[in-house]
Amino acid sequence: MENSLLKEALAKYITGLVIFLLVLFVPAGTLHYWQGWLLTALLFAPMLLVGILLLRKNPALLRRRLNDKETESQQKQVVLMCMGMFLAAFILAGLHVRFGWRLLPAWVSWTSSVVFLIGYALYAEVIRENAYLSRVVEVQKDQKVVDTGLYGLVRHPMYMATLLLFLAMPLVLGCAVSFLIMLLYIPVIRKRIRNEEQVLEQGLAGYREYREKVRYRLIPFLW
Repeated sequence: MENSLLKEALAKYITGLVIFLLVLFVPAGTLHYWQGWLLTALLFAPMLLVGILLLRKNPALLRRRLNDKETESQQKQVVLMCMGMFLAAFILAGLHVRFGWRLLPAWVSWTSSVVFLIGYALYAEVIRENAYLSRVVEVQKDQKVVDTGLYGLVRHPMYMATLLLFLAMPLVLGCAVSFLIMLLYIPVIRKRIRNEEQVLEQGLAGYREYREKVRYRLIPFLW
């Protein structure tokens, strides 16, 4: 079973890597785009490491994250909006290189790389803390409320991490226009959180009390 899971994970990892490279470098019309290679390394090196750790420590969680698909209509809309947002941001970044449009200074890319890694570290911590973590909005069998660690600060630390990741990516690429596009993630994730909390409150015992205990959804002391 673990061998088949390894093959599935590797196939999806390689497919994702190839698609990402095509979406970014074909519009650029060149492989001489160091910011693009920097983001590729930042995205796919930690992804490989996390995948290996999950395969060894929690294969059930890895399997869920590979295969789960949204069933809620609102969440399907959110996924489609995110896909369109990513495509537009990455293609535009590549076009900036192709046509010689102005990119942000190198220090912006390096500073944003640090922010990206912080976001990835938070994401890894959320995976460690929450064995029920899923890519889709659902209530799992025997699921319990997690209220320790990052979940004691905000109710949705995974989205807090992805907010840092997604806003850092276009800046790593050095493209201000792509950053403006990725700002659309804020209303998109707000929509997802609103729907997710409705599902959890209806189906997860103790979640209503957890909401009252932890006031902030995404950003401590702000929202």
